[in-house]
Amino acid sequence: MQLDHKIPGVIKDRNSINPFAAWLAVICLVFAVASIEAAVLPEDRTDLLYHSYSGGGVTIDGPSLLVRKGLSDSVSVIANYYVDTVSSASIDVVSTASAYDEERTETSIGVDYLHDKTLINFGYTGSEENDYSASSFRFSISQDFFGDLTNLSIGYSQGSDEVGKTGDLSFKKDASSRNYQFNLSQILTKNLIVNTTFETITNQGFLNNPYRTVRYLDASVGLGYSYEAEKYPETRTSDAIAIRMMYYLQYRASLMLEYRYFTDTWNIEADNVTIRYTHPVGEHWIFETNVRVYSQTGADFYSDLYAYSGSQTFLARDKELSAFSSQRIGFGVTYQYPLKSSFVEKISLNLKVDHLMFDYDDFRNVTAGGLPGQEPLYSFSANVVRFFFSAWY
Repeated sequence: MQLDHKIPGVIKDRNSINPFAAWLAVICLVFAVASIEAAVLPEDRTDLLYHSYSGGGVTIDGPSLLVRKGLSDSVSVIANYYVDTVSSASIDVVSTASAYDEERTETSIGVDYLHDKTLINFGYTGSEENDYSASSFRFSISQDFFGDLTNLSIGYSQGSDEVGKTGDLSFKKDASSRNYQFNLSQILTKNLIVNTTFETITNQGFLNNPYRTVRYLDASVGLGYSYEAEKYPETRTSDAIAIRMMYYLQYRASLMLEYRYFTDTWNIEADNVTIRYTHPVGEHWIFETNVRVYSQTGADFYSDLYAYSGSQTFLARDKELSAFSSQRIGFGVTYQYPLKSSFVEKISLNLKVDHLMFDYDDFRNVTAGGLPGQEPLYSFSANVVRFFFSAWY
């Protein structure tokens, strides 16, 4: 699943590291392709989701519909339709441009094939908005070993994007990406599962934002600074490793601990720790709470304020390429109910709410006023709400 489609709070950027784009993508985990951590076909189900993000002057909401159906004991198919409606008056927008509204639609299809202890997945995803189109193909293969105590999987995906610019029909730029993933899961005891994932992503082409600008000192204007277009390198390679431990407690509860480290060729380093506790109550209720702490360094060509116009080869003032930290506190509740129906086996209602907080170390709030380079540092909070209905059949 692509995790860097839309970064709330900035101008349509697709290439920043994803501290909360990833969290927005988690909205649709229930609609994702089957997990490649076990050689079993996913259950037949239908999911209807509504998601909402609000914070930093940005509102994103919309529905998603997923249908998964097994065609035989060895083949399962999936289809997903997802919509983002975006209204943005973020600090990036109000400081250099006008607020905007747009809509993005995404369609995904996939096939899972199970043979003995091997699970193979193929899939395609395409998305469209007024100035950006994207398509990607994915493939993964998963195999159980050693009495089903060990699972090894590898995955590959390839994406091709076309970047446009509203108001300039002649502007067309291409970008491509390749994603390689290695995943190893091991059952250590009857209560403990450990999972390690390594991922490499390569990007090439037009990787910056056609709307974004950087600022530089300019004594000839009243503000003391002027703006010029940003410019990114045309290549980027990133690597990430994650270690997760799931421990099953009494009363069917579970505790998950994850550590993830990220680095790339733009000199960004990031890590995060996530803790999640899940606790069933009775036969129908499941409660969940989670905490996530994230921090990163800035890209080597990023600056909040450059000394003069064209002061270096590459220029960026995207706050998601700056040094910052963030925290998430989340809560979820699920109600499941079995049905004595010849068609539907059970249904569930799910509500998940996350509160996000962001503090930037070298991105300044120019709307607050002050001498250039001495404005207050920027920070904001946001809320993410997901409500979905699921039916198994």
